Amino acid sequence: MAFGMSKSAKNHRESSDFPDDWVGFLEPGVEMEGNMNVSGGLFRLNGRFKGDIASDGPVVVHEQGEVEGNIHCRAASIAGKVKGTVHTKDRLEIKEHGIVLGDIHTSCLLVDPGGFLNGQCHMPTSQPASQPAEEVESKEQQLSQQHTEP
Repeated sequence: MAFGMSKSAKNHRESSDFPDDWVGFLEPGVEMEGNMNVSGGLFRLNGRFKGDIASDGPVVVHEQGEVEGNIHCRAASIAGKVKGTVHTKDRLEIKEHGIVLGDIHTSCLLVDPGGFLNGQCHMPTSQPASQPAEEVESKEQQLSQQHTEP
C-alpha cells in the first residue's frame, strides 16, 4: 500500500473515471485552510479544506470531503460537499450523495440520482465553428420572415 493511502482510497482510485496520474490527496481527519494550486494530475480530497482550489487537472471531492471555497479545474467529481462556486473546463459530476451549494460553470454536467445542487448552472452555448453568431442570427430571421409572409 502506498504511503498515506488507505484501502478505501486505493479502491476508489481503481474505480474512478479519472486518470491515475494522482499528484496529491487529503484523507479523513485532515483539515487545511488556505489556497491550493495544483499544477497537473488528479487531486483527491476526502478531508476538510477551507479556501480556493485551482488545478490544471481533475479534482475529486470524495464522500467525506468538504470544501468551503471556490474550485477552478479541468474536471470535477463531487461525492462530498462543496460550499462555493465550481468552474470546470470539461465536465462536472455530482455523485449520488454529492452536494454543491453554489453556482457552477461547466460545459458538461452529470448529476447522479441523489446528487444535489443549490445554485445557478451556467453552461456555455456552442456556436458552429464555420459560422459566426451574426450569420446564424440573420439566417434565423430570414426563415422566420418567410414563415410569417402570406
